[in-house]
Amino acid sequence: MKSMRIYVSSVAVAFLVFALIAAAATAADKKPVKNAITMLSRSESEWKKILSADQFYVLRQQGTERAFTGKYHNHHAEGRYLCAACNLPLFSSEAKFDSGTGWPSFFAPLEKAHVEELVDLSHGMRRIEVRCARCGGHLGHVFDDGPRGPLPGADRKSSKHPGDGPRGPLGSGADTRSSSRQSDGPKPTGLRYCINSVSLRFESDSGSQR
Repeated sequence: MKSMRIYVSSVAVAFLVFALIAAAATAADKKPVKNAITMLSRSESEWKKILSADQFYVLRQQGTERAFTGKYHNHHAEGRYLCAACNLPLFSSEAKFDSGTGWPSFFAPLEKAHVEELVDLSHGMRRIEVRCARCGGHLGHVFDDGPRGPLPGADRKSSKHPGDGPRGPLGSGADTRSSSRQSDGPKPTGLRYCINSVSLRFESDSGSQR
């Protein structure tokens, strides 16, 4: 009889522990995910009405602006770069550097969840395309030849497509003209997010957009 009571008590304790674990798991599932992005769904005809011709070509048709023609490749103000289509914050001026390619370059996104990366086999190459995680707009490409330390910039030859970088170590110089990132900003990652200016909209730290 005593052994039976011990058995019943053990089963009850085990059941209680199981119930507590299940309750904790359910609560964790219901907890909001930090930085979760809600996809924005619009038809291509809708996007064509909203975006300029250049924006539609790059953002929706995976086009590329010509090197050194974009408004942000030589831009050094402090603030954030938003998606030109849906205003999702994508990059910070603290992660911007002068790669010499003629396109805005960043060594990290503002939030990893704000960008989507996909394999791109166009133009006979294998590259990693970068898209806005909210609207799916094409931003550019990411490569692993970005800055790894606060080294001085150097002149580089341009290329035909964002990311088709010149020969040699690209992006080794962090752009110190934009911010104080060398002392207290994000650290270089070795990546180069080569982004079309037309895919971006700049918002200064004061909140103004341009």
